[in-house]
This record gives sequence, structure tokens and C-alpha cells, in this order.
Amino acid sequence: MLFPLTSWSEAYKKKVVPPTGLAEKVSFLKQQKQKIVTLNGSFDLMHAGHLHVIYEASRQADVLIVALNTDRSIQMYKGPKRPIVPLEYRIQMMAALEFVNFVTWFDETDPRQLLEVIQPQVHVNGSEYGADCIEAVTVKKNGGTLHIVQLIPGLSTSALMKKIQSEG
Repeated sequence: MLFPLTSWSEAYKKKVVPPTGLAEKVSFLKQQKQKIVTLNGSFDLMHAGHLHVIYEASRQADVLIVALNTDRSIQMYKGPKRPIVPLEYRIQMMAALEFVNFVTWFDETDPRQLLEVIQPQVHVNGSEYGADCIEAVTVKKNGGTLHIVQLIPGLSTSALMKKIQSEG
């Protein structure tokens, strides 16, 4: 048997780190000399473009921590009809990815407060945000660097939603 006899509802939780436990987890990882990379976003309607960015992020360090916007956070910047997929299920999908080590979340509209806690050695963003992203000052102030991933044209949640709407 390839997988232990654990239900999925229990198995994915091994990768989940609540925001309240993040400082302790990060401290432990850094004591183990693990290089930490962070990536954040809503990852609503996960698609191949997301997988590309997540995989590229995982290649930048020993440990990848993905931070997801909460539902409330997404509603504040994308509107009341979003997210399409609730946080609980976005966490499960992210945790299912082999190249993601840990998943957490944040309730603010941007991750700067969370990045102050983690102080990653590398923070990854897609090219739509660029090197002047809002996270840049926080990451650099704490000794980290930014890694920008070029997006794959046509692979975006907005494009996917337009396609779905045109089918209806």
C-alpha cells in the first residue's frame, strides 16, 4: 500500500500551520538551517498557471510556505462574489501538492504582516506584480530577496472565469 490508512480529512492537516503557530514553526525550521521561501495569494480556482508559479517557488529554497488569503480578505479586494472556492478547500488543494511543505493563511488584504513573522529568505511573486510589489520592502528589510516568475500567457483565473461564463 502506497499511502497510510489515514483519511484525507486528517492527512492534509499535517501541512497546515495556523497563523498562531507560524512563528514557532518558522523558528524551528531556521534552527534546522532550512532556507524558507514564501508565496501568497488567493489561489481561487486552482489552474495550471498556479501550479507553474508554485513549482517555481518550491525550487528556490528548502521549505515552501504558501499563505492563502482568507475568504474575507478576498472579498475585500475582489468583491462579495469571491472566492469561488472556500478557504477550507483551497487549503486542502494546496496541501495536496507534493512541492508545498506548509500552508497557512492571512486575513489582511496583503501579506506584509505575515511576512514580518516568517522573514523568508526568498519571497516569490508572479510577474504581474513585479519587483516593486508591496511585499518587496518587508522582505528586503529582513534580509530576503524576491524571485519573480514569468506567467504563462492565457493561464489566469480571470481568463478561466470568462471562458466558463461564455459557455453558460
